[in-house]
Amino acid sequence: MRNIKMTIEYDGGRYLGWQRLSDSDKTIQGKIENVLSAMTGDKIEIIGSGRTDAGAHANGQVANFKTIATMEFPAMLDHLNRYLPRDIIVKKLEEVPERFHARYNANGKKYSYYVWNNPVPSVFERNFSYDYPGELDIAKMNEACNKLVGKHDFIGFSSLKKSKKSTVRTIDEIKIQKEGDLLHFTFTGEGFLYKMIRIIMGTIIEIGLGMTEPEAIDAIFKSGIRSDAGMTVPSQGLFLDEVYYD
Repeated sequence: MRNIKMTIEYDGGRYLGWQRLSDSDKTIQGKIENVLSAMTGDKIEIIGSGRTDAGAHANGQVANFKTIATMEFPAMLDHLNRYLPRDIIVKKLEEVPERFHARYNANGKKYSYYVWNNPVPSVFERNFSYDYPGELDIAKMNEACNKLVGKHDFIGFSSLKKSKKSTVRTIDEIKIQKEGDLLHFTFTGEGFLYKMIRIIMGTIIEIGLGMTEPEAIDAIFKSGIRSDAGMTVPSQGLFLDEVYYD
């Protein structure tokens, strides 16, 4: 039995997210599984490093699957990219040890979020960034980002309900780069809760607008209440860039 690791790129704009759904074929996982199953003649189930939201994208999602198929990687890659929709691409295939698990073995992830910050919208960026024309204070947003870095309970920055599972996460770095009219935010950490980055982004933008101060971050950590944090920004600006393994 072979265990195969996949690196995947996709435009999630027309999908309901990564995870397979029983009542819809509009998921990334479902589309890939269908092509793999037809290719191998077996029912293939793939394991992703984690879910991405409906409408979110990936430059480097990672998944693995097991198969007895003997097809070589060049032919397998050619078949996948010929029959997958054009907005899903398998970039790389690798043979990995039998015990490799794309989700359980991941020890970090890097995400990007893009904000188009110009009064005039962009035709070409509209599907891959959040169009926000308001003037933003980068210095205050950086101050807020510094408060978010480190090990904290991020329940107040998540759409999760309280549960027995830990909501403590570690963010290693948040960077803001201005690329013309695009603001490029990068988040690197061990893992992220449901909608955590999108809620953090909404909070950072509200701080950049002067609606609240960077000290609001401390108050949200203390209260752990979702409504104390900012808006949930749209998913089209969010990209899973990379998944880290030992």
